[in-house]
Amino acid sequence: MSRDFQSLLPLSRQRVDRDHASRTDADVLRRLWADDASRIVVLRGGRALAAEGEAVAVALITADRLPEGVGDPLADDGSTLYLGRALEGPGPIPPGSPLWAVFLPDAPAHEDTTGDRTSADERWLDLRLTAAELDDLGAGVFTEALAVGNWHRTHTHCPRCGAPSRAEAGGWVRRCTVQGIELFPRTDAAVIVGVVDDRDRLLLGSNAMWENNRYSLLAGFVEPGESLETAAIREIGEESGVVIDDPEYVGSQPWPFPASLMVGFLARVAPGGTAAERPDGEEILDLRWFTRDELADGRHGILFPGRSSIARAIIERWYGGPLPEAGF
Repeated sequence: MSRDFQSLLPLSRQRVDRDHASRTDADVLRRLWADDASRIVVLRGGRALAAEGEAVAVALITADRLPEGVGDPLADDGSTLYLGRALEGPGPIPPGSPLWAVFLPDAPAHEDTTGDRTSADERWLDLRLTAAELDDLGAGVFTEALAVGNWHRTHTHCPRCGAPSRAEAGGWVRRCTVQGIELFPRTDAAVIVGVVDDRDRLLLGSNAMWENNRYSLLAGFVEPGESLETAAIREIGEESGVVIDDPEYVGSQPWPFPASLMVGFLARVAPGGTAAERPDGEEILDLRWFTRDELADGRHGILFPGRSSIARAIIERWYGGPLPEAGF
């Protein structure tokens, strides 16, 4: 994977040393929390508190700005997560600063952390909509925090016996209160494939859950006992009837909605593999082959993937540069 392609993946940007060694030491966690250099990203309802000002940025606040009683480096309910330490790079946070996430209850986001009433849309950021505008540190901490926070919200009980579980290790482990077994955050691997035919056209599909004029690459989850490449071939066949061979890996991006890792491929249609495109009729309702000229022509009224997605990056890799703004 080239550096140029990696730079097109907003959610893959990381300026955080996750500092695994500090997670299991309670004294170290207390000391890091009390450090004046510590900064906290606040999440509520899957959104992050926005920094003040006109620029789109994640607020990284000090602990004294949190509501009373909120934030505990040893919280056993998953409400506080140790993200690691800031790496050197552009931005106002000094390298080595401890970074945390605090999750507020999923009540309507009508108040900021100081209690001032304000518009939720103005004060809280949606990662899908803002990832491409965030700086590297902001995108990294938001993605990391959202992914682990989603896990805590949906894995409050042991999958083996159903007993409650409690968070440990700075929020990176849950432990069954009956069996004592450790439970770890999960990531579901999914493949996403840019399919090109012998006329150098790109295959895009319209998902049943989208507006009928929105198109993207075909994707699907990896099944147990399956390689990424085999999953790519199977998913394209199942969703479109098109046969591909030898998919080429191009890059990957976390997709914490709620817990996916999108693994990207480019592939060409196998000889004789496009006799008749056949949408599966359940997930994919329509399939179309697009030329570069058709993508450049904004008169078709087609909506394409947002700039936060790896689908957009793969399409632009095939297209040869940024897609036109109109219609996107």
